[in-house]
Amino acid sequence: MDISGLIIFLAIGALAGWLGGKIMKGGGFGLVGNIIIGIVGAVIGGYVFSLAGISAGGLIGSIITATAGSVILIYLIRLIKKV
Repeated sequence: MDISGLIIFLAIGALAGWLGGKIMKGGGFGLVGNIIIGIVGAVIGGYVFSLAGISAGGLIGSIITATAGSVILIYLIRLIKKV
């Protein structure tokens, strides 16, 4: 992965984490928090989408997949925090 690929990867993570926070009616998690939430969300979203047989390609597909995974991750974090 070259430097431009890494920057795009981090930008998608930050955007997905921020969108996930907005969708779940929370604030952002800061730049680093959004990137982490987005990257972990991308893994979760990719797994869930593959189980459902959904394939999303390209930049927009990556953002959608990562955002969906971020929403799932934030939901699970909130469930754990309540316990």
